[in-house]
Parts: sequence; C-alpha cells; structure tokens
Amino acid sequence: MIQIAEVFGPEPSPLWRLVRQCGVGHVVAGIDLRPRPDAGAEAQPWSYMPLLRAKTSYEDGGFQLAVIENRPPLNRAKLGLDGRDEEIDVACELIRNMGRLGIPVWCYEWMPLGVLRTSRTIPARGGALATGYDHGHMRAAPLSEYGEVPAERLWENLQYFLERVVPVAEEAGVQLAMHPDDPPLSPIRGVARIMSRVEDFQRLVDLVPSPVNGITLCQGNFTLMTDDLPAVIRRFGEQGKIFFVHFRDVRGTPEKFVETFHDEGQTDMAACMRAYRDIGFEGVCRPDHVPTMEGDTNDRPMYSSIGRLFAIGYLKGLREVVYGRKSPEG
Repeated sequence: MIQIAEVFGPEPSPLWRLVRQCGVGHVVAGIDLRPRPDAGAEAQPWSYMPLLRAKTSYEDGGFQLAVIENRPPLNRAKLGLDGRDEEIDVACELIRNMGRLGIPVWCYEWMPLGVLRTSRTIPARGGALATGYDHGHMRAAPLSEYGEVPAERLWENLQYFLERVVPVAEEAGVQLAMHPDDPPLSPIRGVARIMSRVEDFQRLVDLVPSPVNGITLCQGNFTLMTDDLPAVIRRFGEQGKIFFVHFRDVRGTPEKFVETFHDEGQTDMAACMRAYRDIGFEGVCRPDHVPTMEGDTNDRPMYSSIGRLFAIGYLKGLREVVYGRKSPEG
C-alpha cells in the first residue's frame, strides 16, 4: 500500500507534531547537504555521523525516514565542468552512508537552473496564494551564467554520472529516483531540460539499466507531459521504476501553469491513486507544492503548514476510498 510522508528538517518543530497528529508516520528528510568549509571530513552533512543524528532525531519524533530529497552540489557534474569527479565522489559517499543507515531512496535531479517560478502570489481559491510559471516572462530573459547548454551535453554527463553512482547504489541498496524538470520545458535561458518528456524517463532507465535506476513520479510535472497520467504511472510501475511520488496538481500547460489545491487541478487524482494500487506501489508519496492559506505567512511559498495539512487530509481520504479500507498509519 502506498504510504504518506511529509518533508521537513531534522529539528523538532510544531509542524512535526501537527503531521504526527494527522497520522503520518513517514518522513522525507529535508537536510542541508551543502559543504561546510569549516567542518572536518567526518562532519560534512553527507557523512555517516551527521546522517545518523538526523535519522535518530526523526525516529525519536515518531517518524520512519524513507527518502532523502536534498542533494549536495552537482552542477559541475551536470555540466561536465572541472571538479565534477569530486562532486560525484560526494554523491557516492552520501549513497554509501544512506545504505549503512537503511535509508532506501535518494531523490535527485538534473536541472542546472533548478526549479523555476515566475510568480508566488497568484490569487487562488478563497484568497489563498499560489505559485506558477509563465514562459512569456522568460522569453526575453538573458542567458544564464552557463550560456548555451545543449541537451546532448546534459545526457552525456548524466550517463557519466550514472555509470559512477549506480554500482555504488546497487551495493548500498539505495534507489536513485530522478525528479522531473520543473517546469518540464526546454530550453530555458539557453539551458536544455532533459527530464521534461515521458520518453526522457524511458531513456533514463534504459541509459544505465539497473534495479536502482528509477524515477520520482512528481505528478505536477508529469501531468504537464501527458493527457493520461494514470497510464504513465502504470507504464513505469510495471517496469518497477517508480521509487517515490510527489502528489500535487496544476492547471495549464508547461508554458503557463498555476499550482492548485489538490482537489481542483486538472488531474484525475482518484484514477492516479487507483493506478498506484494496481501496480502494487508500496513506497512513499508526499503532498507537494500547496497554496498558502489564511493564517500562514507566504515566506515559504509552496510549503505553508496549513496547506500541507489540508493536502494530507485529502490524500488520506482518497487512499482510504481507493483501497477500500482504513489504511495503516503513514
């Protein structure tokens, strides 16, 4: 059965207690994995002891750590620049330590420019504030600091990366779950986005075949790539390639969309839940990218606390209806 998780850092907070009170027992780690120049090798955030302390902190709070979603810097690896091997070495150390600690999934991405939004204050239902993207505002944007970056350059560097990290992940027992480009649109500011079509993900899993080479099924992105998301879930689920799910929704197209409440977007969420049931997916999903609701500040767009609680309730109810019985905690 699909399990519900939330994402937050390893320091106890009121959000921890609210999420536990909602009956969620799994967590996706939000850990700052940027290097610490003043720390020794064993104190870097991807090292064993810092990861152990984060894991036990979650466990002491009543959560099972299921996924690490943060990444150490990887832009040199993505772009094939000097220093990429050192970045890949860090990723390998992170994966080895995850394996030692029994943390089963690492969610990574291949976007040199990262997640992009052009607005974080779009009026939504009842005066909530939503985030969105309008490529019309980006067409005149200058090239990024990386200049023109063609797709094949990113593919070549991804293959080099996977050929290094997949054997490490296989030995460690850690699944590598590629996140889609967000937005799934290419190019942006001269930089290609190679995880922006359904077929890109088939190319990914075929590039370095392995039981640990798979995907994060981020519904908000995938629903902009297809008019039949449940079929895509079944396609990759039947290959055993869905390792992690982001449960969210949008309205629009890759060129112009707004992120919605989970119950008002363009995706048939119940059909998606039935697809996860039918493929026997037993990993975790987490609600993602919620509007900012009354009573919350908009200082963390897409991650306001009250919006997350609404999403958890929606997701738990949907799961109970689809699976036909009360679900276990988390």
